[in-house]
Amino acid sequence: MISLKRPILGDAIPLVKYAKHDMYCNDYFGNPQEGYTIRMTRLTLMAAVMAWTLMSAPARAAELVMFEQAGCVWCARFNAEIAPAYARTDEGQRAPLRRVDIHAPIPADLAAIPIERFTPSFVLVEDGKEYGRIRGYPGDEFFWFRLDELLSALPKSVRPSVSRS
Repeated sequence: MISLKRPILGDAIPLVKYAKHDMYCNDYFGNPQEGYTIRMTRLTLMAAVMAWTLMSAPARAAELVMFEQAGCVWCARFNAEIAPAYARTDEGQRAPLRRVDIHAPIPADLAAIPIERFTPSFVLVEDGKEYGRIRGYPGDEFFWFRLDELLSALPKSVRPSVSRS
């Protein structure tokens, strides 16, 4: 086996000659404790991944929960007028639409939210807390107006910068 002691930077070192990464690092760095290099590399990698995960994970975003049921004429009107474009709007980015059928089992994270039998009902929820609701579908213009009011009720730390132009 070839043993290169402290090669000049830029020299190509044939890593294929080494059985494992430790041997190369031990030769290069002057024989540290066995396994030390790999353990430190793994530890550094795990720390970097955890830091990246924590920094890139946003706080649980607000949701606009739509309670609906089959055969609801106003739900169908909302689906025709608002739903196709909602996800591409600033409001849709800040509070994505989540649909819940009132006749299906209610998801556990919405158990604290009072469910109305009147559909559609839109409830702005953040971290399990209700910040407001729109009962029924009031039409295109009034829906956006009411939604902007609801979004402005969010705490300042999570309030979106909504610009309707």
